[in-house]
Amino acid sequence: MAADLNRYINDEFGIEAKDIRTYSPLTLAYIGDALFDLIIRSVLVNKGNTAVNNLHKRASAIVKAPSQSAIAAAIMDDLTEEEKDIYRRGRNSKPHTKAKNASTMEYLEATGFEAVMGYLYLSGNMDRAMELIKLGAKRLGLDIV
Repeated sequence: MAADLNRYINDEFGIEAKDIRTYSPLTLAYIGDALFDLIIRSVLVNKGNTAVNNLHKRASAIVKAPSQSAIAAAIMDDLTEEEKDIYRRGRNSKPHTKAKNASTMEYLEATGFEAVMGYLYLSGNMDRAMELIKLGAKRLGLDIV
């Protein structure tokens, strides 16, 4: 079911599927950011009940731009050519916002990572999104794997 969440949402709201290749990289990053945040929060919550403040601190440390940038670097050699293209498009986009606690380069690299996550989610490839997140987390020693 998780791999088909986007299709399920579209079906429930009567939305026709779109060709995601026409989506801007910032649109892909927009949904990819939310997806990554949901995955990290889900992992932390499902590891056991704890104070919400602690959950928030742990999640925030992982979903912030510098961490996403580091994950992107850790998995770069494992991306397919198509994923690398999506990443480059996201990284080279011109976001209209700036990260509060990240360098411009970290923010752009995080945007590239989020674009890949968004692309995988919208294309129904959650298995691949999970594979890349777990691989990056393992290589960085993040407290989610």
